[in-house]
Amino acid sequence: MIQDIYPHKLINAYQTAAVPDPSDTVFAFRGKEIALRTTDGKAVFPEASSFSPEELVYLFALDGRACWGLIKDRALEEPYSYESVRDLRRNGKMERHLVFAAFTALQLCSWYHDNRYCGSCGSLTTLGTTERSILCPSCGRVIYPRIIPAVIVGVTNGDYLLHTKYERSRSIPFYALVAGFTEIGETFEECVAREVMEETGLRVKNIRYYKSQPWGIVDDILAGFYCDVDGDTTVRLDTSELCEGVWIHRKDIVGQPDDASLTHHMMITFRDGNEPKS
Repeated sequence: MIQDIYPHKLINAYQTAAVPDPSDTVFAFRGKEIALRTTDGKAVFPEASSFSPEELVYLFALDGRACWGLIKDRALEEPYSYESVRDLRRNGKMERHLVFAAFTALQLCSWYHDNRYCGSCGSLTTLGTTERSILCPSCGRVIYPRIIPAVIVGVTNGDYLLHTKYERSRSIPFYALVAGFTEIGETFEECVAREVMEETGLRVKNIRYYKSQPWGIVDDILAGFYCDVDGDTTVRLDTSELCEGVWIHRKDIVGQPDDASLTHHMMITFRDGNEPKS
């Protein structure tokens, strides 16, 4: 999965005393696009030497080197261009540990960008100096990063796994699994049962946790679960969400084009008979 970057290591603890080194990596975003230049077919991030320290905020360390986010509204010009962060996953221009760093940086930089003004009183905010936080000097509000919990669900029927395609992504040629965000006051297990019922009309039982995955593009922490269909196996799609839902036998599962996602990992784990049984 995308976070499996060993022997590389990303340490996301906030460093209050960090100072940019000219050669440190900077992540600069325009929405969900990231600034890159291409050298010998490989994508390269900007370096801190191109920015003033006031424009940067410490994000994390990657292999012991500090990485920074551009928090000022500044569009970078040549030799940099902007590319979709999603495309980094499959375009082959970047090693996996750098793609994961970009996903994580997007989540942090978006949080900084979206909280430039206080959501309670509308005042301009400032950065915390003792921890990763944003402060409102007017009303005293302290804002911390928020992570959105969601589930990925492998619904099983004996040797068959339910595969789906989303209506909004019907042009994508590969399958996904049932997925959805947790509601306030809802457990992961309740979310699993609700999402499966809402999207496919199936009841489920024997809900068991598998693995989790950070997914910074949409501020998620994904929790993967398997569960067994309970009773009727007829799929009744919510066509506003899904355009396809099919049962596929283990031996016929092919997964997704790369092994970056928890969805692909769960498909292949079931194909190989290694999913948790209870």
